[in-house]
Amino acid sequence: QVPAVESGGGLVQAGGSLRLSCTASGLTSDGYAMGWFRQAQGKEREGVSCMSWSGDRTWYADSVKGRFSLSRDNAKNTLYQQMNDLKPEDAAMYYCAACVVVGGVILPKTPSYWGQGTQVIVPS
Repeated sequence: QVPAVESGGGLVQAGGSLRLSCTASGLTSDGYAMGWFRQAQGKEREGVSCMSWSGDRTWYADSVKGRFSLSRDNAKNTLYQQMNDLKPEDAAMYYCAACVVVGGVILPKTPSYWGQGTQVIVPS
């Protein structure tokens, strides 16, 4: 597996929206669930969302439920995360990676291959 390429971040005012994109070689053929993780400055990386390989199941962290949603375009090997009603606490570097869900917690599948990420800035 090679690192994904993330894009779509930027500066947005609170209440605004962004759509992140993740392009990963083998996204649809490798059979992995894929999702998003984020790391705010001074904090540990946390799982935000995860979509099963087939796309029929999704999981979201409690902090983003009802505001973030996943979709995928298998023809483009791309996973999207639509983020609405953004809050200052959503500001972070966002990464895309293979994911697993254990006890409701979204975790990176190991070994993890992290890309460069895409920065989301939401001024308070």
